[in-house]
Amino acid sequence: MDVSFKNSFSRKVKAMRILLIEDNEDDIRLIQEHLGDEEQADFNLESSESLSAGLDRLAKEKFDVVLLDLVLPDSQGLDTFRKTKEQAPDVPIIVLTGLDDEELAVRTLREGAQDYLVKGKYDNSVLVRAMRYTIERKRAEQALRESEMRFRQLYDEAPVGYHELNTEGHIIRVNRTELLMLDYTAEEMLGTPVWEFIVEKETSRNSIMAKLAGTQPPGVGFERTFRQKNGTKIQMMLEERLLQDESGRITGMRATLHDITDRKGAEDKIRQQAALLDIATDAIVVRDLEGHILFWNKGAEKLYGWSREEAVEKKGAALLNQENSHQFEEARKILVEKDEWKGELHQLTKDGKEIIVDSRCTLMRDDQRKPTSILFVNTDITDKKKFEANFLRVQRMESLGTLAGGIAHDLNNVLAPILLSIEILKHEHVGDKNQQMLATLESNAKRGGDIVKQVLTFARGAEGERVVLQLKYLIREMEQIAKETFPKSIEICTDIPKDVWTIWGDATQLHQVLMNLCLNARDAMPKGGKLTIAADNVNVDEHYARMNLEAKAGPYVVVSVSDTGIGISPGVVGKIFEPFFTTKGVGKGTGLGLATVSALVKGHNGFVNVYSDVGKGTTFKVYLPATSIPETPLVEEERAELPRGQGELILVVDDEASIRDITKDTMEMYGYRVTTANDGTEAVALYAEKKGEISIVLTDMVMPYMDGVATIRALQKLDPQVKIVAMSGVASESRIGEASAAGVRTFLRKPYTAEKMLKALNEILSPKQ
Repeated sequence: MDVSFKNSFSRKVKAMRILLIEDNEDDIRLIQEHLGDEEQADFNLESSESLSAGLDRLAKEKFDVVLLDLVLPDSQGLDTFRKTKEQAPDVPIIVLTGLDDEELAVRTLREGAQDYLVKGKYDNSVLVRAMRYTIERKRAEQALRESEMRFRQLYDEAPVGYHELNTEGHIIRVNRTELLMLDYTAEEMLGTPVWEFIVEKETSRNSIMAKLAGTQPPGVGFERTFRQKNGTKIQMMLEERLLQDESGRITGMRATLHDITDRKGAEDKIRQQAALLDIATDAIVVRDLEGHILFWNKGAEKLYGWSREEAVEKKGAALLNQENSHQFEEARKILVEKDEWKGELHQLTKDGKEIIVDSRCTLMRDDQRKPTSILFVNTDITDKKKFEANFLRVQRMESLGTLAGGIAHDLNNVLAPILLSIEILKHEHVGDKNQQMLATLESNAKRGGDIVKQVLTFARGAEGERVVLQLKYLIREMEQIAKETFPKSIEICTDIPKDVWTIWGDATQLHQVLMNLCLNARDAMPKGGKLTIAADNVNVDEHYARMNLEAKAGPYVVVSVSDTGIGISPGVVGKIFEPFFTTKGVGKGTGLGLATVSALVKGHNGFVNVYSDVGKGTTFKVYLPATSIPETPLVEEERAELPRGQGELILVVDDEASIRDITKDTMEMYGYRVTTANDGTEAVALYAEKKGEISIVLTDMVMPYMDGVATIRALQKLDPQVKIVAMSGVASESRIGEASAAGVRTFLRKPYTAEKMLKALNEILSPKQ
């Protein structure tokens, strides 16, 4: 007979349903009384008098706990417990029996009983405690299920993708977010190797298997390109973590995936837009809204000293020491309000140098007007601030350079026809006296070209020609100039050993060095004194080189320029080589003399030291690296026969009529046919008409309407194999570079001789050996 009891307490918590399998009615009533006396409990007790009846109810109904007597009409002892446990493996069982058998109790508990209570030896509290333990266990299980449900919900709805791999690299778990990212179903991804969804398939497979094998650490913050089901590629940022059991054995790996496709697209767009500015001298920096640097151009590398790799992803304010800058905070507020800001910022470079930049900031927005990043364009104005007093002088020197270039071009165009005319006249039947006059004219015309070259070297820094030099000749020339031009109150002396070593240098530039030092010495002796120019051979050792940062160990020729003048005070000596620094009155000096000396000597890989005592004089020592190459002696060679043409047609292009005419006459004298054009447009038209006849085009680089570079490119479009000789009266490195970039390999500097021109033509026309 089955009996059901229910206490009358009303509880907020659902009553625990208890099945009591007991054949003694007194025991059933007693247990009901025990449970009913508990004010804090809420139980629904139901009973069955036999094991078979109880097992039948357990098979059909759901109970929270079983109270089991081991001695029943149809079953005895431990077998009773085993049958019950087999029927309801998930239901906790508390044994209530009259068998006071310690061994049986131990065996029952080992096989899974919740508790073992002997009838007559427990009171209400013991039974209820056992029941409460069961209640708490059930609640814990329910909480665990709810926690797992919440975790699963969070796992699936997380804004990032998750997947777990087994030790074979196969996906064993994946959340809904990742499925949506890749547009696959769970069935399509589960059990599949993860690298099947990655573009870098082999690389990823090798890396993942190495990590699962423990030979490579998991990756954090690295990128992979995944492929969606339709083939679309998306960029992912991954963070990996190995899964391990209690013994530390690797059981798999978990990965977190962040879709960074949009961010990468934005970054790529920024980089594409900024690539055109990467050659700018200004520092161009793009930061995100958190201040991290997204772009750092070469101008920024040069200005601040940090490479792009060192700067990108770093906090810009921290990198430039602006985190606590009131100035920067004010700028940021204005930027947020007005989308742009202009002003000066004080920043630090990598080596700790403080600089001032003129900063232009713009708040960048997307199509929905949401702020995305900040663009900075910074110009270093440190030197500008420091040398504001010399601004007008800088402008004057720039104007001088421009003027010198224009004058040089015109003068070279004047000298070019003179030199070519002399070559023609030499072949006329004139007397020896006239030949001598022509030689004099030629020499002076060439000297005029050299003078123009010197002007360009000083005003525009044009590169000079380096040869093996013996400085004693330059010193003697300087001595002669000084004796002829300096006041007679200044005594000029030289001290030059016979065995002075040779150097590799530019005579014009070194002549300028000596001239500037001698002029400086002259100005230091307004009441007269002694000027001494000396030379000596010196071997600089490692010890001396360490004391002079610009020096390297090795042989040097030292040129000393000493005076007995007023001297230089210690506070001024450190500034004398700075541009525009001068102790002379207004209008009496530009402050460029010694700065030019320093620049030219450094250009020769040398260095300058100065020694001075106030009232006793000054000595400048110029150290120039010696060379083991002997000076080439000047040998008067017999004039060789100039190469002649074989009737080839040459197109001469120049806007100067005198140059065109004399060049045409010279070429025709030496066997060429010549046609001319006065500008690039006419030249292109002529070449198109006579493309098959013209062998070489000789074109000026500086012409109106259509300059040399444009002319060359237009001719190359007509004929990629066209042979071109470029010429210019301003033969700077930039001009030569323009011609070279256009594919021209032969360049004539105006003024040029007939010999140079004819040899250039012959070299192009002669078949290569």
